[in-house]
Amino acid sequence: MTDEKQPFSGSRQRIDKWLFFARMVKSRSLAQLYVQNGSVRVNGERVVQPSHGVKAGDRIELSLERRNVVLVVRGSGERRGPFEEAKLLYDDLTPPADETKRLTAFEQALRMPGTGRPTKRDRRAIDRLTADDD
Repeated sequence: MTDEKQPFSGSRQRIDKWLFFARMVKSRSLAQLYVQNGSVRVNGERVVQPSHGVKAGDRIELSLERRNVVLVVRGSGERRGPFEEAKLLYDDLTPPADETKRLTAFEQALRMPGTGRPTKRDRRAIDRLTADDD
């Protein structure tokens, strides 16, 4: 085993601080809101107190606005450092997002017949139908 500096300290750290140090949220107060709203689960149990302690090996499930994240804590942080440093605090177990079929620009522009605005040809046909027969 090498004598590298490991992020693992063996002690517990507040969940709001850990989420902030791991760069999952932009501020500690935002992390506290996520915890208080019940968007965070530790080891399958919902956590509602920002002071809840997490340690290495804990599994965190976080429901963010646009995605759900599953993380395993590798250690506690000492500061909110760069992304490369924050990645050392966790293992990301988030399942890959479902691939949705992306439409090309041409496919997006196509409309089903009869939907949308009438074409010039359609307007002429309507005018012929509604014209007074003199």
